Amino acid sequence: MSKNTKEALIWIESIFRKRKIPFIVWGGFAAKVYGSRRGLADIDIDIPNKKVFEISKTEEINKHIVYGPKIYKDNNFQILLMTLKYKGQLIDVCGSSNQKIFNKKTKKWELLHEHFSKAIKKKIYGIFVPAVPLRELINYKKKMARRVDLKDVKELEKIIKKNQKFSS
Repeated sequence: MSKNTKEALIWIESIFRKRKIPFIVWGGFAAKVYGSRRGLADIDIDIPNKKVFEISKTEEINKHIVYGPKIYKDNNFQILLMTLKYKGQLIDVCGSSNQKIFNKKTKKWELLHEHFSKAIKKKIYGIFVPAVPLRELINYKKKMARRVDLKDVKELEKIIKKNQKFSS
């Protein structure tokens, strides 16, 4: 992980906690939380859409914005996105409503459902963060099917097998 990933996570988590903003970690960062070892590009976090706009106007967030908040579209995503850069670490803060991903297997856009109630508390850097459930993360990454996603899937499935072996 980036040498400043810990500082960036603690910084953004403290802002969410102080403002009572529900959040959940996703994507490559959630894979890291579960034990994936690949390099990390950014910290992926979902919060309610209206909160993305609210916090973008605060001084503590505004000075770190490098993109958005606005709708971001590419071949993989259609999402409300605000990208922050804190001490060199990118943080993608996404709105949790109306997110779409392109499922490479079905060749169709799919709506992602809000998932705060399903969050699993995971400890990283001495703090507990809500993370997408492991099997849901694997399913999401299989649909995305980018090289980094498939690498995460391979590692995460090994972790599941290892945990099943020890719990038997």
